[in-house]
Amino acid sequence: MIRIEFDRGSAIAVGLMSGTSLDGVDAAVVRIEGCGLSAKAELLHARSFPYGDALRERLKDLCVPERSRVDDICGMNALLAEMFAEAARQAVSEAGLSMQDVDFASSHGQTIWHIPEHGPGERDLESRDPARFRSTLQIGDLSVLSKRLGVPVVGDFRPGDMAAGGQGAPLAPYGDLILFRDEKRGRLLQNIGGIGNCTALPAGAEPEDVFAFDTGPGNMVIDQAAWLLSGGKMTYDDGGAWASSGTPCEALVDKMLEHPYFRQAPPKSTGREVFGKAYTQAFVELAREGFRLGDADIVASATLFTARSIAESCRNFVFPRCRIDEVIVSGGGARNAELMRMLALLLPEQRVCSSNAFGVDDEAKEAVIFALLGNDFLRGVPNHLPSATGASVATVLGKLALP
Repeated sequence: MIRIEFDRGSAIAVGLMSGTSLDGVDAAVVRIEGCGLSAKAELLHARSFPYGDALRERLKDLCVPERSRVDDICGMNALLAEMFAEAARQAVSEAGLSMQDVDFASSHGQTIWHIPEHGPGERDLESRDPARFRSTLQIGDLSVLSKRLGVPVVGDFRPGDMAAGGQGAPLAPYGDLILFRDEKRGRLLQNIGGIGNCTALPAGAEPEDVFAFDTGPGNMVIDQAAWLLSGGKMTYDDGGAWASSGTPCEALVDKMLEHPYFRQAPPKSTGREVFGKAYTQAFVELAREGFRLGDADIVASATLFTARSIAESCRNFVFPRCRIDEVIVSGGGARNAELMRMLALLLPEQRVCSSNAFGVDDEAKEAVIFALLGNDFLRGVPNHLPSATGASVATVLGKLALP
């Protein structure tokens, strides 16, 4: 079992997060006191480093089997690590620190494929279809990152949860419990990145009380629709302005919500392999040809689709199990005023707000959480919630690269 004690008693870490929206890298410089569920995290500085348009499109292609190539995946694994290292160094410098002040970095990596469930197949392993074998792949090589930063780097968390029988996601609930648990108020932490994921924290929650799952597309369909409809000029709907100028089509949204994922009971997780480029292309074609919608109405419908998928997930899978007083939104979706407005209308009995209201930067939250996961790995403390992922046992997730 790995246990590392830090000279100061506390640790300064850099958390790195790049989500399914493929919009860039979030870097958070964090001071951490203690470990486990009693840990305290102080955000010293946070910064988002966007991917350029060309790189984003190349990453999208890596998430499409018909377009990805093994040499591209191999090279991108190293290239992204160089970019993550530059993001970490710059964030540390902007915090008024040097890398000599940093104890470790912790990186989620960039997910390019995620298979949470086995497909049907023979019991003999050699006869199984590897394309349907439960697995996950995040790129951004840890060794490159560690050598460039000169500090230990922890990462590749998801496979450990899968090896313990879980879905490898969501992992953020562990940090949500540390940061947002409240004795009297039930809270739902709703991250809206490329994929939406929620963590339910009943009032006074213990680890076994927490449950979580992916609600479906977050910004993924909205962003891709904006890119398609603008001819590649827009990579997202800034603030929800385009959506607010249109009228959503409820019938189209009803049709999209017929996807079987939304009826599947938790634990469950999904990603770009389900709701990526091809899915959004079909959505836009159906909106245009089947419902005769204009561009603004299509973006408005995509936004309502995300809002309703979240609200209906709450009603179907969360509210029957516990009272929720507050829905706390983080990720890029928290900056979409039209999406937040829709969510508030759909969930009138809950207070809907961003994590900024609780002193946790809405874009940096998940990077902070991965710093906490890395801290617990280094101290030999289990750093996930089996109640959220479906794992059979709590274990220590992650891999270590040394400088």
